[in-house]
Amino acid sequence: MGLTKQYLRYTASAVFGVIGSQKANIAYVTLRGGERGRYVAVAACEHVFIWDARKGEKVLILQGQKHEVTFLCPSPDGVHIAVGYEDGAVRIFSLLNGESNVSFNGHKTSVSVMQYDTLGARLVTGSKDTDVIVWDIINECGLYRLRGHKDVITQALFLKDKNLLVTSSKDSFVKWWDLDTQHCFKTMVGHRSEVWGMVLLNQENRLLTGSADSELRAWDINYLQEEKAEGEPKVKKGKTLLDDDDDEDNNEEGVDESLEERILSCRKAGSILREARDRVVSLAADAKARVIACHGNDSVLELFTVLSEEEVQKKMTKKLKKAKKKAAKSQEDACEEAAEPVVERTLKDEILRLTNIKASSKIRWVDCLSCAGGELKVALLLQNNTIETYSLRTSDKTPTANKTARLTLGGHRTDVRTLAFSSDNLAVLSASGDTVKVWNRSTLQVIRTMACEYALCSLFVPGDRQIILGTKSGKLQIFELASGSLLETVDAHNGALWSLCLAPDQRGIVTGSADKMVKFWEFELIKDEGTGQKRLTVKHTRTLKLEEDILCVKFSPDHRLLAVSLLDCTVKVFYTDTLKFFLSLYGHKLPVLCLDISHDNTLIATGSADRNVKIWGLDFGDCHRSMFAHDDSVMFLQFVPKTHLFFTAGKDKKIKQWDADKFEHIQTLEGHHREVWCLTISPSGDHIVSSSHDKSLRLWERTREPIILDEEREMEREAEFEESMAKGDVPVIPGETEGEAAPASKKTVETVKAAERIMEALELYKEENRKMEVYKYACQTAGNEVPPPKPNPILVAFGNVSPSRYVLDVVKKVRSSELEVSLLVLPFPYIPELLTLFNSYIKQGLEVELVCRCLFFLLKIHFGQISSNQMLLSVIDELRTNTVSKVREIRDVMGFNSAALQFLQREIESKEDVMFFADATGQLAEKKKKRRKRERAILTIA
Repeated sequence: MGLTKQYLRYTASAVFGVIGSQKANIAYVTLRGGERGRYVAVAACEHVFIWDARKGEKVLILQGQKHEVTFLCPSPDGVHIAVGYEDGAVRIFSLLNGESNVSFNGHKTSVSVMQYDTLGARLVTGSKDTDVIVWDIINECGLYRLRGHKDVITQALFLKDKNLLVTSSKDSFVKWWDLDTQHCFKTMVGHRSEVWGMVLLNQENRLLTGSADSELRAWDINYLQEEKAEGEPKVKKGKTLLDDDDDEDNNEEGVDESLEERILSCRKAGSILREARDRVVSLAADAKARVIACHGNDSVLELFTVLSEEEVQKKMTKKLKKAKKKAAKSQEDACEEAAEPVVERTLKDEILRLTNIKASSKIRWVDCLSCAGGELKVALLLQNNTIETYSLRTSDKTPTANKTARLTLGGHRTDVRTLAFSSDNLAVLSASGDTVKVWNRSTLQVIRTMACEYALCSLFVPGDRQIILGTKSGKLQIFELASGSLLETVDAHNGALWSLCLAPDQRGIVTGSADKMVKFWEFELIKDEGTGQKRLTVKHTRTLKLEEDILCVKFSPDHRLLAVSLLDCTVKVFYTDTLKFFLSLYGHKLPVLCLDISHDNTLIATGSADRNVKIWGLDFGDCHRSMFAHDDSVMFLQFVPKTHLFFTAGKDKKIKQWDADKFEHIQTLEGHHREVWCLTISPSGDHIVSSSHDKSLRLWERTREPIILDEEREMEREAEFEESMAKGDVPVIPGETEGEAAPASKKTVETVKAAERIMEALELYKEENRKMEVYKYACQTAGNEVPPPKPNPILVAFGNVSPSRYVLDVVKKVRSSELEVSLLVLPFPYIPELLTLFNSYIKQGLEVELVCRCLFFLLKIHFGQISSNQMLLSVIDELRTNTVSKVREIRDVMGFNSAALQFLQREIESKEDVMFFADATGQLAEKKKKRRKRERAILTIA
């Protein structure tokens, strides 16, 4: 036997039981050119699940790391999806292979909204830290950070043809940003409370906003730059278009208004009343902004349709005809000449209520998709872990929504409060407030789903053919797995049945309840009156009455003792045969919520709401050790079979493993994002399943990797140090942090590590240069007899590259989104060497674009020190001439290539009469339309 005890590591294996997390939205996606409206993407804790709504199957999992997903945004081309996380990170996944190669890190807190521009080249993200960041997808870097809002950003939208951005926030403001100058030129203050959502309509000439009341406010947008281009007079500085007649002494507010009016003006056009009285939870529109979907905190989705200009004109003509008829009739009655009737165009004439969709539960998120033939598809993510999809035809006079799919099988509607493993380690039982499910552990598929009452505890009957549940109403429910039917419901207790335990001889069970009674039951086979076959039941044999509510009961493995946890914070131990009192374990300050007895009957471990775990000896009832286990209540505790190791689950979202002999914390299993309610360990000890308030079930597997406790503690300390290092202040960039615009990226552990790698590469370069200088000097003095110095092993490992080339390779490997911040934290003594290297790279034409980007950034942030350093004068002068000539050279090559490609395109089109790119798609659509018309004509003739 070794000197130290060996512990084996448990690792996360899978997440199941969650259909869609509530924190992030639902979005329609297209997979591999498949049918539109068939696949939906939802968050599943830290992962993203792509569901096939037609089959009800999970087709793709986008693997996350450890932070919860908070927002999803598919790209316009349908190939990628941007995923925002709780720590402020953004990752872009490919929907073709499910891999992520691009990640951005700029926000301090969770991402609350994301939106692509029309081309999919830029991405705007808003966060709870009140900042808005615009990212360049192609260059994989941040462009700028926009500051101005005072609360959570709720929506951000690009305008298609103009370089403008509009954002809304919980601070009740809607802000318009000019992205050319990166400043806010207009703030709309027409809302009394938080703005929860907004959409752009009518070719972006109207903005619709949803707030905390029952109104959807509409705002008309007039783009004044276009009007001026057509010949309108320009406004002098300090005067607005509306205030030409005002005095010359305009104040600062007048100047601001002038700036607003130069770009656009915005006025309220009216409002649409919703049926719901509470706040807007989400407001969505389809891609063409013809249908608007809106809902509050209830289960009703309201759909509105936006009429086109032609449809509005038809409607107005009909109205005018009616008004004229009415006027003519009144004229005949009164025998007088009446004035020409005038019909005013209102918002109700342009936006009509389409229909309402009643979902099966409260709606959390919605997404719409317009398909061919006027079909509208609606996907709803409900608050009870369900996805529902609906379909309706918007062209119908009275459209009715048909439910096309409901994804419920893969999860529970409410939190799972009890778990159990079968004796063969293959099946897992989970029970919630309305259903009990049995899962196959290896495939994680549901085998059986049965309706039940609110379950609090459960177990597999020996033989694994039946299961028993203890419910909140005090009943025992017995189910048969083969048929999936309820065999019997036994009125066992008058209060909540908190705990049940299988007897070690496997002939019966014991139950403990809030009615202060412990009851003993035996298994029996009786003849069923309906079928005439034998079925399982339980027979009550004995009762132990106590003075307090019972929270937990447990048999010792030798069947000699029974431990009972009471509401008075004590644990009473009784002899099983005589029910005589044996021990009282007291010391917890709050009630003991869970307990377990070791396989050799020597130890009992108790977990309490006071956040402590105590280990007691069962021989004398002495407390061996009290350990502070969790930051919140300890909800569940169980020994690993045939060991003195045990696991605890707490409300602090963590699962921890402990050694009851050495009283040591072995490892922490982190993964759940809400309170962990319970866990179960397989009889072999190789698997753990845990359930949480985040609706997820997690499977953990024991690996063969040993845990060395000292290394674990060292890794924890390193992680804490890295986290604190990343939270340090970023050096100030001159002229960039003042005002509304700021740099997009932030300092992280990765940027600090990247800066360290650059510094190490520069040190290596200096060292190799020093070696070469010494070698040259030695050759000059001693002749050619001096052996050349050995190159650094790192350079040899990289294929005998030169030191300068190695530095370039290190800079190339830094992520594009982290490059600026990595250079920002680089100390100035390294900069002169780096500038000299940049000069040599540009001369050789190596990675000119990357080198120029680094060069301009370093010149900007170290301008004062570089310009005052006489030693760098010649280097900067050389850089100036080399950079200009090299960039001009590259630009000429690109222009030549572009012209050649355009020439080839024209040649091919003229030869083959084939249109390329966008034109071809338009022609294809026209052909399809003609084909459909022919088919309809044939059908009508038939």
